[in-house]
Amino acid sequence: MKLKTKYILFIVILHLVFLGLSYLILEKNKVIFIVSEVLVIISVVISIGLYRQLVEPLNYLREGISAINDRDFNVKFLPTGKQETDELIDVYNEMMDALREERTKQEAQHFFLEKLIHTSPTGIVILDYDNHVKQINPKAEEILGVNPELLLAQFEPLQVGESKTIRIGSLNTYKVQKSHFIDRGFPRMFVMIEEVTAEIFEAEKNAYGKVIRMMAHEVNNTIGPVNSIINMALDANDIWASADKSSLKNAMHVAVARNQNLNLFMRNFADLVKLTPVNKLQVDLVALIYSVSDFMHIKAKENGASFEFDLPNTPFYISADSQQMEQALINIVKNSVEAIEKEGIVRFALNTKLKKLTISDNGRGISEDLSEQLFSPFFSTKKDGQGIGLTLVREILLNHGFVFSLKTLLPGQTDFVIQLR
Repeated sequence: MKLKTKYILFIVILHLVFLGLSYLILEKNKVIFIVSEVLVIISVVISIGLYRQLVEPLNYLREGISAINDRDFNVKFLPTGKQETDELIDVYNEMMDALREERTKQEAQHFFLEKLIHTSPTGIVILDYDNHVKQINPKAEEILGVNPELLLAQFEPLQVGESKTIRIGSLNTYKVQKSHFIDRGFPRMFVMIEEVTAEIFEAEKNAYGKVIRMMAHEVNNTIGPVNSIINMALDANDIWASADKSSLKNAMHVAVARNQNLNLFMRNFADLVKLTPVNKLQVDLVALIYSVSDFMHIKAKENGASFEFDLPNTPFYISADSQQMEQALINIVKNSVEAIEKEGIVRFALNTKLKKLTISDNGRGISEDLSEQLFSPFFSTKKDGQGIGLTLVREILLNHGFVFSLKTLLPGQTDFVIQLR
C-alpha cells in the first residue's frame, strides 16, 4: 500500500472516530457537540493542508525520476518558498546540472573519437560481444572489401595484444593487431589494420639492392679483365696457326659470349636498383601504347599472339616519365605474350573517364597460390626467369603513384589494371 493511501486512510478513520464520539454527547451537551464538530472540521482542513505539503516533494521526486529515465537533463524545478521542499529542489537541480555537463562532455568525447576513427589512416574494426563486426571505418572497408567477416575470421586465433603480418592481394602488406576495451563491464575486441607496404618494399629494396650491387661489382671486376685476356689471346694469330687448336679457339669464343651474357644478366639486375627519379612530363599514353605494341610485334608473332586496341582516337595525356612508363609497359606486354601458349590476344583498353588502363590476355593465367608472390623480387614462374620484370614494373608504377593489380579473373582472362592519376 502506498504511503499516501496509508495517510489518507489514517486521517479518515481518525475523524470518523471523533465524529462518532461527538455524536454520543449530542443529547447530553449540545454546546460541547457543536464545539467538537467545529474542531473536527478544523482538523480536516489542517490534515488536507498537511497532506498537500507532504505530497508535494513526492510529486517533485516522481517528475524528477521520470526526467532522468527519459534522459532529459534540462528539466529543473523552481523554488517554492518552503524550506524542506527547496532543499530537495536544490539538490535535484545540482544533480541535473552535473549530469547534463557530464553528458555533454561524453558526447564531445564520443564525437571526437568517432571522427578520429572515421578519418584514421589505420583500419579499425570494432566487434560486438559475439565478435561480429559492429563498426568499421572507411580505411578498413577499403582494405577488407565487401565481406569483412570472412577475412576477420583469420584473426580470431590471435590473442589480445598479439599481432601478425598478412598480405592481401599481390602487393599490399598489413600489420594486424588485436586488442580490447571494457564496455559496461565486459571486454569487447577491436582489430587495427595498419598498412606497412611501403616499409616492406623499402626494406626489400635495400636488401636486394645491396646484394645486386655487390654481385655486379664482383662480376664486372672479373668479366672485364678475363674478356680482355681472352680477346688478346684470340688476336694473336701465331697462337692459332695449327689446325689442332681450332676447337680451343671456338671454346674461347663461347667463353667470351657467355661472359657477355653474364654481363647483360647483371646489367638487368642493376637497372632495378638504378632507377632514376621520375621526371614527369605530359605524355600521350595512346601514342606510347601503339609504340610499345610496334616494338613487341615480332615477339608477339613468334608466340602466335595478336594485339587488339580499345583506345580513344584522340591523344590522352598523363603526367609520367616517358622512358620508365615505356619500360613498364614493355615488361607487362612481354609477360602477356609469353603467357599465350599457342594463339591468343593481348588487348589494350583505356577508359579515359575512369583514367584506367587495362592490358588483358587469354593465356594460361595465374593460379591463386602464386598471385601473392607475383611482384616479389627474384620470383618467377618461368624456367629461365630472373624475377625482376614485374619487380621493375612495381617500382616504376609506385614511383609514379599509380595503383595497379594483376589478376586472373576468369579462365582465359588475365588483367593487368593500372589506375592512372
